[in-house]
Amino acid sequence: MNFNLTQIPDRTQKPRNNGLTMVMDKGLSLAEAANFLSVSHPHVDILKLGFGTSFVTPNLREKIQIYQDANVPLYFGGTLFEAFLIRNQFDDYVKVLRDFGVSYVEVSDGSITIPHTEKCGYIEKLVKLGFTVLSEVGSKDAEHIIPPYKWIELMRAELSAGATYVIAEARESGNVGIYRGSGEVREGLVQEILTQIPAEKIIWEAPQKAQQLYFLELVGCNANLGNLAPHEVISLEAMRIGLRGDTFHLYLNA
Repeated sequence: MNFNLTQIPDRTQKPRNNGLTMVMDKGLSLAEAANFLSVSHPHVDILKLGFGTSFVTPNLREKIQIYQDANVPLYFGGTLFEAFLIRNQFDDYVKVLRDFGVSYVEVSDGSITIPHTEKCGYIEKLVKLGFTVLSEVGSKDAEHIIPPYKWIELMRAELSAGATYVIAEARESGNVGIYRGSGEVREGLVQEILTQIPAEKIIWEAPQKAQQLYFLELVGCNANLGNLAPHEVISLEAMRIGLRGDTFHLYLNA
């Protein structure tokens, strides 16, 4: 930090196991990626090349190298995994990961239906191949409401299969999965999940400020938050430690 302030909560330090900030890159240029890291690098833990953007991104190798040179783990969005899977190209996907030197992988079923035992099988297989697996739970279909007990069951099984973290689905817009169409948090769902699944093992997709605030107040400054826009990282870090109006009084005299 640039100067001393008392009553600042203890943030975990990089490389972090919890208190993660996962950022979504939906199409930054090489220069934009470098500029983004020049400001936000200390506060970025994982970088996702959103949905299927890596398929159409020019200079993909160069972009990946920028993030890897900064020691920021990177992975392709779960939609790309599903796109390969539905075309019966799982082995091709693994070759792509190897070819681009990507060691993190997201296993999701938000756009296609995969029997859950099969999904867990892919998690196990990828872990055995040496990948760090993030598995996403929840549907991108706003009409598909998953009851809390099922979220817990799916998360527990995927962690048992070897996933390092489970990601609670929200899309980049933050209006499905753990949120209502309005973006409001499904509080009963979230709180029930936390009775059974450790908070440090869940990455909550929270692209909107009100959603980020909810999890900071509920879990604390070291909540794992994902789908952050690159330009929101510094703002989030300030909010995490009580240096934004929304959390200003959260840690004073605590």
